[in-house]
This record gives sequence, structure tokens and C-alpha cells, in this order.
Amino acid sequence: MKLHELRDNPGAVKKRTRVGRGPGSGKGKMGGRGIKGQKSRSGVAINGYEGGQMPLYQRLPKRGFNKPNRKEFAVINLGLIQKFVDAGKLDVKSAVTEDALVASGLVRRKLDGIRVLAKGEISAKLNLEVTGASKAAIEAVEKAGGSLKVTKAAAAE
Repeated sequence: MKLHELRDNPGAVKKRTRVGRGPGSGKGKMGGRGIKGQKSRSGVAINGYEGGQMPLYQRLPKRGFNKPNRKEFAVINLGLIQKFVDAGKLDVKSAVTEDALVASGLVRRKLDGIRVLAKGEISAKLNLEVTGASKAAIEAVEKAGGSLKVTKAAAAE
């Protein structure tokens, strides 16, 4: 195998159709655009235009709503917390606050607070203080002999 012997697999590259290059090409004269009309001209963009009929995207109902001032939480799972405790990145002896979680590298930023979910196993006795937690996460931490205190989310200024 030499550099000049390199080739694409047969059929991997398809030649581009050169439009308007004579009748022998099969795409000559009008280049497959038909006769006259808006679509045969250049520089025309009619996305969603239906000839004056109300376009489909306007006929269909719009649903849903995104709350403009909704809170956004950084989410972490119990299994990940356990992994960081095992690696020695989280100090089990003192209370594990949101700042400690950020400092350990478990969460990049707090956003409007940190919410703990119950995915994964936890065996360490932890005193967690976070903005939010699922019921299952609170039960799992208490079952392991720790405590999970949920503080109220501070209003984002």
C-alpha cells in the first residue's frame, strides 16, 4: 500500500450533478427547474410559504409555556457523592455544604442551588446541606446513618 494507491471504496463518493450543461447531461437547458414561476428564478427562498394559504406552522396550535423566572438546579446523584467520598475528595467528618461540593469538583457551579437525587448507592455517613433533594435521596442518606438537610433556595438576583 502506497500513498498513490489510496482510493475511496467504490460507490463511496458520488459525483455532483452539474446543472445546465447541455441536453446530453440530462439536466440541461432549465436544469430541472421547470418553466417560469418563482421557483425557477434565482435568489428565492420560500420556506413554509404555501401560495397565500395559511402556512402549516401557523395553522397548528401552539402549546406549552416556559416560566421566565424558573429556578435551575445543579443535579447530582448519591452514587457520585459516594465515589468522591471513596476517592477522598469529600470530607465526611464535617458537614458537606454546597460550597464543599463545588470545591471538590463534583459540581461546576451552584446555579440556583444543588439538588440531590437517589441514583446509586451510598454507604458513607454524610451530613449534607443542599437546596433540594428527592424523598428517595433523603431516605437513602438517613438509611446510611447520615442526615440530609434541605435549605430554602435563595432568590437569584
